[in-house]
Amino acid sequence: MIDKITEASLLYDFYGQLLTKRKQEVMRLYHEENFSLAEIAEEFGVSRAAVYDSLKSAEKSLREYEEKLCLVRKFMASGEAIARIDHMICELTQLYQAQPALVARLEKIQSVINSLEEA
Repeated sequence: MIDKITEASLLYDFYGQLLTKRKQEVMRLYHEENFSLAEIAEEFGVSRAAVYDSLKSAEKSLREYEEKLCLVRKFMASGEAIARIDHMICELTQLYQAQPALVARLEKIQSVINSLEEA
């Protein structure tokens, strides 16, 4: 389980471009620049309540996109699966040390996994 700030950041990374420019900027200032609602309100010349409403509306939209598309869930599940596969390869490498050809193939698979993590 991830905290609400991390969740909002992930959702914004995946779906932020689907928001209006104004909501993108509110999200960016609040979550990335750590501006307060009052500071954002001053920046845009609106009330603190208007910023709050915009922020909550943007976060709601992001959650709705995730409910429909599940990109963040799939991304997290893929990362977990890759980590499990990597662990299994390490175990197999240890188990079959006496078979260099097999170990070489396992290491090649592991290098492909590592390249995914670096991308």
